[in-house]
Amino acid sequence: KFSVPATNTTFFSHPTAMLVPTKDRVAVFQYLFREGVIVAKNDTQLKSHPDLADVRNLYVIKLMDGFVVNGYVRKTYAWQHHYYYITNEGIEYLRDYLHLPASIVPATLKRSARFARSEQVRDDRPSRGRGRGRGRGFGRGGRGAPRGGDRGGGSYRS
Repeated sequence: KFSVPATNTTFFSHPTAMLVPTKDRVAVFQYLFREGVIVAKNDTQLKSHPDLADVRNLYVIKLMDGFVVNGYVRKTYAWQHHYYYITNEGIEYLRDYLHLPASIVPATLKRSARFARSEQVRDDRPSRGRGRGRGRGFGRGGRGAPRGGDRGGGSYRS
């Protein structure tokens, strides 16, 4: 008697589905691939993202939430900011989407020249043991150390 009209459930299957302009989507994807990480303040009313001048902060959050669901980025939330880190699957997806060669990698996977030099210096030095010695903190209180104080030597009730 009463029939429900068929609806297109593929578009509305995810609660964060949102129409984002293509130029904004490409700008966010390019920034994420170039840097390897993107940070968004938890403010959906913000007119533009601080790192992407013409892209709304809401678009960044919603696009990255979709990437989290697909496993393309890993999300951390702290102090009113969303931190999104690209995964290996996300790198592959963005290479296909942006038509990039395999030689281009995100900045988080590149080794800096300073880090490469510090590794060379570290390899030249002899190894110093990382034993379980007493270290500097021994005898300065803490667990197992004798308790001191202004009281005489008895219990606190005497």
